[in-house]
Amino acid sequence: METIKLAKSNVLRFEIVTNEGEKTGNYLEFDLEDIELPLKINQSDINHQKNLQWLKMQYIAIDKKEDHKGKYLLSSNEEEKLRVLKEFYQKEIKALDLFLGNGGTKKMLNGRNPYYSMYDDISDSLEPIMPKLKQSADDIKEKIRNKYSVKEENVLE
Repeated sequence: METIKLAKSNVLRFEIVTNEGEKTGNYLEFDLEDIELPLKINQSDINHQKNLQWLKMQYIAIDKKEDHKGKYLLSSNEEEKLRVLKEFYQKEIKALDLFLGNGGTKKMLNGRNPYYSMYDDISDSLEPIMPKLKQSADDIKEKIRNKYSVKEENVLE
């Protein structure tokens, strides 16, 4: 069977390392010609803010409930808060994966369980690559402008 392969030009690939600088073997790849990349970044931030608001509202609702002794160490309200927090983590992973790609958050966590400030920590770690992504978005606009602009040649005055 014959095969064809699409070249991976204009793809930025970043190796993920631990805090100690050890290679994890995982990479994040960003297609610089993905015109929706800036929109994904914005939507990820919007979803994060919605997730925070959702968590706050859930905690307020739980705090208004009468608390009872739970099955184990925690009270019923504390157990409910843990369940809600776990759901919050899944929403945060979904928000991050919108930008990082499917499974990107898991790669960044490198075996660590999700935690409350994970969105901010991952965002901070991505800050150094943002100028490269912004520049590539600007380059795409320029390529489109150059390719489809009307060129006037031999215009008589």
